Amino acid sequence: MYVSVETIAIVISAAALLLSSFGMFIGGAAWLIRRMDAQFARVDARIDALTTEVVEVKIGLARLEGPPRHLQPIR
Repeated sequence: MYVSVETIAIVISAAALLLSSFGMFIGGAAWLIRRMDAQFARVDARIDALTTEVVEVKIGLARLEGPPRHLQPIR
């Protein structure tokens, strides 16, 4: 069986096109994941800031209310 040079060139070109397309797909997926991770980090930072603020408000309210009342025994 004889394979012509043109056939070999077409097979190599098709393989190169497939590999480059796969590489672009992997690169795009990596870019998307990095971008989403950055967005999630920003949202987590906002949530952490809100949590800290809520804790400070709760502590301030607890200080205003004073210590909890104890039940008086019935005599």
